[in-house]
Amino acid sequence: MELEWLEDFLALVETAHFSRAAEKRNISQPAFSRRIRMLEAWLGVTLFNRDTHRIELTPAGHQWLGAAEDILRRVMIAREQVREVAAGYTSTLKFASTNALSVVFFPDWLQHIEAAHPLDASVSLVTDNMAGCEQKMLQGQAQFLLCHHHPSAQVSFKPNYFISVDVGHDVLAPVSAPDRTTGAPLFTLPGDMDQPVPYLAYSEVSGMGRILASTLALDGPSVWLTPAFTAHLATVLATMCRNGRGVAWLPLSLIARDLEYGDLVRAGELQWDVPIDIRLYRPRARQSPAAESFWANVRKLTLAEPGGADA
Repeated sequence: MELEWLEDFLALVETAHFSRAAEKRNISQPAFSRRIRMLEAWLGVTLFNRDTHRIELTPAGHQWLGAAEDILRRVMIAREQVREVAAGYTSTLKFASTNALSVVFFPDWLQHIEAAHPLDASVSLVTDNMAGCEQKMLQGQAQFLLCHHHPSAQVSFKPNYFISVDVGHDVLAPVSAPDRTTGAPLFTLPGDMDQPVPYLAYSEVSGMGRILASTLALDGPSVWLTPAFTAHLATVLATMCRNGRGVAWLPLSLIARDLEYGDLVRAGELQWDVPIDIRLYRPRARQSPAAESFWANVRKLTLAEPGGADA
């Protein structure tokens, strides 16, 4: 079996379309289709149902998905470890973080960890939307992922391959620009059927977008919204909100200063707030000594705090 077959398989799972997957893998569609058939021949099973308009995994394909992700991730991690050894073992802790947390949470959180347990490794941080961060973790490009989490929103990590710990808490609160004369919000919830509130929404690749989509549908009180703008970055939605374009649910960690100085105001009562956790994920598979030491120190500090517990 070739390693590139696993990457082809995961690309096809992601795109559910042979031509788009072949383009993503930068090869011709006939060559890509041939490699998928070679993987299926090696396994002795059919991985994809090709009889539907959209390519779907067979039961065998679903079974193989977790194993393929784990194999590829372990290979990538092992490659980085042997490279570190060959370079004189200059170890690096590799983090992926969603964009908002990389700005408002990660620096102070890392400093808090270092104050109790000085690091013996350098630190690398890449930022992306939630979907991009998930892919970096699944492909072994990062050892840890820092993101927002809510029980009702699904993530791509199977619990038999990943573990996590909650390292903080946040709140998604609906906010609006204020009326400059009265200070009252320009837009208020819940709105009504005849005059819905303009909604500044997260895109589907955003973790906070997933959380809001699930909580507004499952848990929230009735609210009338009309989409006015969509982006995956909370910082972009915050700017549009300050400009008076509508209501956005933004993390309080990001907009605390805006609320303090009156650049943004709450657009509704606390019943529309969505409490969320800040979660750190890692693979179950053993990582480098530096990564294992960091994880142990994070758990030690987290569990020592009031209410601290593994996720």
